[in-house]
Parts: sequence; C-alpha cells; structure tokens
Amino acid sequence: MNQAQARGRIRVMVVDDSAIVRELLTHLLGCDPGIQLVGVAGNGRDAVRIAALCRPEVITMDFHMPAMNGLDATRQIMQTCPVPIVIVAGSSVRGERNAAFQLFEAGALAIVDKPPGPEHPGHAAAARHFVQTVKLMSEVRVLRFWPKSSVSALQTPKRPGRATPAGRPKLVAVGASTGGPLVLKNLLTRLGAGFPLPVVIVQHIASGFAQGFAEWLSQASGFPVELMVHGMSLRPGHAYVAPDHRHVRITAELGIELYEGAALHGHSPSITKLFRSVAVALGSQGIGILLSGMGRDGADGLLAMRQSGACTVVQQPESCVVDSMPAEALLLDAALHVLPPDDMAVLLRSLSDCMRENHDDS
Repeated sequence: MNQAQARGRIRVMVVDDSAIVRELLTHLLGCDPGIQLVGVAGNGRDAVRIAALCRPEVITMDFHMPAMNGLDATRQIMQTCPVPIVIVAGSSVRGERNAAFQLFEAGALAIVDKPPGPEHPGHAAAARHFVQTVKLMSEVRVLRFWPKSSVSALQTPKRPGRATPAGRPKLVAVGASTGGPLVLKNLLTRLGAGFPLPVVIVQHIASGFAQGFAEWLSQASGFPVELMVHGMSLRPGHAYVAPDHRHVRITAELGIELYEGAALHGHSPSITKLFRSVAVALGSQGIGILLSGMGRDGADGLLAMRQSGACTVVQQPESCVVDSMPAEALLLDAALHVLPPDDMAVLLRSLSDCMRENHDDS
C-alpha cells in the first residue's frame, strides 16, 4: 500500500473533450479500488472551475480542447489550486511537439500515452502504466506554480568547491525520468555556450516524444540539442537525446551506437546501459548525473561509473519531483556528489575549467 492509499482512496479528476476517451479513462481508474473519481470535465475552462470545487489529488489533462486548452488550464490550476497534473497525450499533441513540453513549464508532472481501446493488443500494458502513473503522482507534493519564477523555497547545501577530476573529462552522461525535463533545461541553460564537453541524455518519456523533447530542450535552453543517430560522433558543447526503443552505447572515440535489446528496469533506452557503456569506454574520464525519477534505472550504472573512477552526481532527493532513482543510487553508495540542480552546473563548470587548465599546461 502506498502513502496515498494509506490516507484513503486517491481523488482523481479526468479532463478530456472526447466523451469516448473520458469513458475509457474513468473506467480504467474506477477499476482500481485505491482510486475515487471526483470530477470530470470536457474542456479546460470547466476543469479550472471543477478542480477548485472538488479538490482532486491528481488531474489527468487532455491538450486540445474547446473553450480553454490543456496548457492554459494547467497554468491556471497550478496558480490557483495546485495539484499533480498528468498530461494524457494523443497523436495531436505529438504533432505539436514543443507545445507538449510547454506543459512541463506550466507545472505538469508527466506525459503519458492515451491508452488505446480494449480491442487493441497493447491495451492492458498501456492501461496499467496509465493507472500506475496517476497513483504515483498522487504522492508528489506540489506548490503554487508561478511560471518563469526564479524564486526557490528550497534550502540548498553549500555550493560545491573547485573540483579536481581523477581524469581529464571527455563527456557528461545524464539520466532522468519524472521531473527531469525542467531540471535538464535549467542545467543546459546554466552551462551555456562554450561548454567544452558533449552531453548525452537518456530521458524516460512517452513513446513518440523524444524528437519533440530534443527540439524543445534546445529552444528553451539555448544549448544545441539533437536526437541521437547511430554512428554519429559527439561534439563539444552539444547535447544528444536518446531516441525511443534503442539502448545507447558510447565508444572510446566518443561515437554513438544505438541498438535494440530487452528493456532494463522496464525501460528502453535504459539509463543504466548508457552509464555502464561510459564506464567501460571512458573510465575516469566520464561524468555521470542521475536526476529525478521513479524506479531504479540508472542506479546500478552510476555505481559502475563510480567504480571506474568517474565523477558521479545525484540530484538532492529533497529537490526531486520523484526521488526513487537518486535514492536507489545513494543506497548503493554510487554518488560522489549529492547536489540540488543549481549546483550541478557549478560543478560541471569547475570540472571543465580544470580540463582547460590541464590542456593549457600541456
């Protein structure tokens, strides 16, 4: 039994302009004894009004709706009666990729695929994932969300001092899941132009959104970001996002190999497989960062990187939307540094400064 169930049934509200989809989602949620449906809305304007009245613990939100779309509804709800919001995405959202990721900036926590109907072969798995995500998001504490605000109530630990890497860094590998997109955007923004290392990213995200995520991340951060392609060479000052359903292997020559394989810890691409490949290819010349996320993907791989002599970092659990992945890594003693997001860029800049000085001295 999770924390939300310990308090009682999870109060959920469904927002979608399609009566058929509303019926499907309410049926899936209603079949779970730990969930209570407390509200339904067919457009964003009604969603804002009903959310204020029924006070759900989680809202599932459509994107394209009449009267008010999901983006504007999310913004208003997060400013007036903040609640965890899960975007339930159909094919129309994928057609407007950047718009989907504006939902994270508005305060939404996760994007999941709209489950197909019962006749579809993938129905059972998609339905389980949908319900599991709703239940997990109910445990996340959200605050009133003011877009573009630079104010943080988090009391952060002392900023990292000047770092001295065991080996000259060649690459930064980052893994993230729920809560990761905004942290990645802010990290790349702070690294800025001229950062001398390539950054490779595995972000757990709904199928079909990887390309859009890379485009949004590049536009929002000002840091060049592109989707990985098999055989490409990594360039300094560029970031690369793993595509759907392919694991990532980094070579000693800083090349990318993409390959099919069974999911690890339920994920393909797997963060752990990326980290392990960096440990083998680069040893102490790699930097590994594990951000907010559910599950345990990445923890074993980060440990492999630390054991190879690499610099390893996990996001401070108190600053995570979901702290499962960093917590698992900490249990394994896989991290050399435990940092809030703002301090990660300071550390990376320090490591890259050491790299420049070593190069100048050679």
